[in-house]
Amino acid sequence: MTPDPTTAERRALITGATAGIGAAFVRRLAVDGWHLVLVARDAARLAELAAELTARHGREVETLSADLSTDDGCATVEQRLTTGSPVHLLVNSAGIGLNQSFLRSTAEDEARLLRLNVHAVMRLTLAALRPMTKRRDGAVINVSSVAGFGAVMPGSTYSASKAWVTNFSESVGQSTRPFGVRVMALCPGYTRTEFHQRAGINMSKTPNWMWLRAEDVVDEALRDLRKGKLVSVPAWKYKLAVAGLRHAPRRLLQVVARDTRGRIGRDEH
Repeated sequence: MTPDPTTAERRALITGATAGIGAAFVRRLAVDGWHLVLVARDAARLAELAAELTARHGREVETLSADLSTDDGCATVEQRLTTGSPVHLLVNSAGIGLNQSFLRSTAEDEARLLRLNVHAVMRLTLAALRPMTKRRDGAVINVSSVAGFGAVMPGSTYSASKAWVTNFSESVGQSTRPFGVRVMALCPGYTRTEFHQRAGINMSKTPNWMWLRAEDVVDEALRDLRKGKLVSVPAWKYKLAVAGLRHAPRRLLQVVARDTRGRIGRDEH
């Protein structure tokens, strides 16, 4: 996906662009010479990042301030995907987790998680694929998670939302192949970003060897996209973990599963 002189006008749109894996995609694609459309809620952080990238790399950088958990936010980005200069790569990186088990949650919080992690991914992918398949050129990377391969955190609905993203991307990716368009689910394990801190999840007990660098996740994602993979799982340790989640007996997974937010006792229902 690195542009040569004949593809130097390629443009990528990245959601969740100011933090975490989204920001790592932004910086890598800027180095590779892509024009960029950055999407996030914080307009000030977007403007600061855009100014830095323009000064450093001399590429066009557009910004869109949008809350993708709302219909208006999704509509703003959908319009950009279908009008203006063509977008050749969409990276759906925006997402949230909740620092509470389902039994302590609210319908409003759960709906927001689904709207951002699932509904927005569906809407933006659909909006991007229509012009891409018409041009017979383009790609979509939907950032999912290793957690989507099993119910590894009792009471968490995050893994369920990511299971949808992975299955959706794999299915849609098969249907777009005849049009020369790739769709891939990126399923990293624990990655050092602001994600857990923003959700208020204490990850201090997670061993250092389990953590990935966001830059390494992006490197492997782009390699796997070039190879035409439908699902990318960065790092050998998480490839092994996914194999275990797919094939281990369910009763065994239930025994070893751990909720990073803490379990709920019967008296707390």
